[in-house]
Amino acid sequence: MKFGNIFRLILMGTAIFTFMTSCGIQSKHHRSSSVVQYLYPDRQDYVEIPGIPRLALPLRVGIAFVPENIAKSQALTETDKMDLMKEVSQYFKKYNFVKSIELIPSAYLRNDGGFANLDQIRTMYGIDVITLLSYDQTQFTDEGLASITYWTIIGAYIIPGEKNDTHTMVDATVYDILSRKMLFRAPGTSHIKSNATPVNLTEKLRKDSLESFKLASADLTTNLDTQLQLFREKVKELPDDYQITHRPDYTGSGSLDGSFIFVLALLGGYSIWTKRNRKHK
Repeated sequence: MKFGNIFRLILMGTAIFTFMTSCGIQSKHHRSSSVVQYLYPDRQDYVEIPGIPRLALPLRVGIAFVPENIAKSQALTETDKMDLMKEVSQYFKKYNFVKSIELIPSAYLRNDGGFANLDQIRTMYGIDVITLLSYDQTQFTDEGLASITYWTIIGAYIIPGEKNDTHTMVDATVYDILSRKMLFRAPGTSHIKSNATPVNLTEKLRKDSLESFKLASADLTTNLDTQLQLFREKVKELPDDYQITHRPDYTGSGSLDGSFIFVLALLGGYSIWTKRNRKHK
């Protein structure tokens, strides 16, 4: 066979193989947990009526991951969760209005546990406020789109790879347990793209998953700062909806105190004074 014919066959074979691999084989892995499902299981028509939060500063805060929707689809080990909760806890530690932070193991949160479960955790750990962490992560694997081609005299030697996309959202919802009132929430997101060969695909997906959680958690802590500032403004604008008090050991320094607490005290006192005057009229 002439060299020209061999070369044409190589090109035809390469074109066919390229077409086949370009179609690729796609797979999708989705794992998630839900605060709504945890707090309000099977209660689509039920509305929890929150009370007025009574926040005694400095706060005792708990941090916990809500249970996954499907146990076998867990994206994080307990060690991973503890490590991520430690990163989030660093955000709270810089504020003097936080007295203590408790990292709650997953074993203490029941599937569909609701506020009854949070009441138990409050008693066990002596916390006032809890930050519930939930997540949603999707990993796409697209085989064939990242193929590596080696040319030889007898044709193209192609090693198929996988193009991986990992999308992660971590959400922090802060609740005052006694009043059932959500104080504020903050999301964090990340998107990772990578390639892998079939040999190390599982390991690579695992590393991408954990790295994406870390990046989303870092984004979350940044957003927590913003949401806390908005929460402070809300408390000042709606003094009848939030009651702020101090514990005896509270020094009055930090983001939710100082002049902020002074303003709250004035607004709260004025509100009580006007209510009493209305009763006597």
